[in-house]
Amino acid sequence: MVRAAVLPAVNAPLQVAEIDLPDPGPGQVRVKLAAAGVCHSDLSLSNGTLRQPVPAVLGHEGAGTVTAVGPGVTTVAPGDPVVLNWAPSCGDCHFCGLAEPWLCVNAGAAANAPYATLVADGSALHPGLGTAAFAEETVVAAHAALPLPDGVPLTDAALLGCAVLTGWGAIHHSAAVRPGESVVVLGVGGVGLATLQAARIAGAGTIVAVDVSPAKEELARAAGATEFLIAGEDTAKRVRRLTGGVGADVAVECVGRADTIRTAWSATRRGGRTTVVGIGGQDQQVSFSALELFYFGRTLSGCVYGNSDPARDLPVVAGHVRSGALDLSALVTDRIGLDDIPAAFEAMVAGKGGRSLVVF
Repeated sequence: MVRAAVLPAVNAPLQVAEIDLPDPGPGQVRVKLAAAGVCHSDLSLSNGTLRQPVPAVLGHEGAGTVTAVGPGVTTVAPGDPVVLNWAPSCGDCHFCGLAEPWLCVNAGAAANAPYATLVADGSALHPGLGTAAFAEETVVAAHAALPLPDGVPLTDAALLGCAVLTGWGAIHHSAAVRPGESVVVLGVGGVGLATLQAARIAGAGTIVAVDVSPAKEELARAAGATEFLIAGEDTAKRVRRLTGGVGADVAVECVGRADTIRTAWSATRRGGRTTVVGIGGQDQQVSFSALELFYFGRTLSGCVYGNSDPARDLPVVAGHVRSGALDLSALVTDRIGLDDIPAAFEAMVAGKGGRSLVVF
């Protein structure tokens, strides 16, 4: 039996309960979790912003050690440290054929199939985003367990599974930041902090962090921000003043709200790039006039999982961790247990702290 944080229904409180995990089947592996990050996407799954069959065990940003493998698995073996990949690409769909695995239409298939049962009543449980990392152990497809490169602490490596690859990819893939360019990052949570570090590593010049909480300034500056602004109605104007009066070369929105997306767009210079990382609801509508789209010549793009190929990017990011350029522990403001996840959700809603990390 395994302890896990179970979401019994959409908008219901999480309940820590015992679950039964089956032995790994063909092409599957069993992983003992070392840690799991509490991501805003987990909150979005729990409140119905993102679809997830329930009851479910949430958690998708995790790392641990393989304890067993099913028939046919050759990529990892018992004892191997791994990072969970919540969006493993199939390799066969149209988007995989275009070398865009982050858009794979089959990446989320595992979330729709029951993977375990609740000990109390035998009811079937679904794995949140296919990974179910809010549990002491999980069973996932082998291609959802990426070998952890040497030199990366296993507990902190959980952050590589979502926040870091998303922030890294937003800067290096989606926005393609060049040395000396100015960058503004709206939202200084776990992903925002990773984005700031990635911008620093990319050699960005002025790096502006924006958040509603003054308490985030120290975290933002430690991650690489050269400037910090409290969000307000005049945020875009203040960003322009900090960037020679023209606006940032790149704006990265990490909140997922219509108003912050609009602010990110307005804070971007003519011809610059606005990248939206935050996941908003369908009710969040953003408006642009036809004239401004023509006049400003900006590029507005969504960014899924940092437009990353985890198998390709994980070794690159791990190299920066080993060199000390990327500090994973700097993203973590709270190390918690399974019972503390609801409080971590509340902190995210209130805009407090960076990443909460469930440590097993």
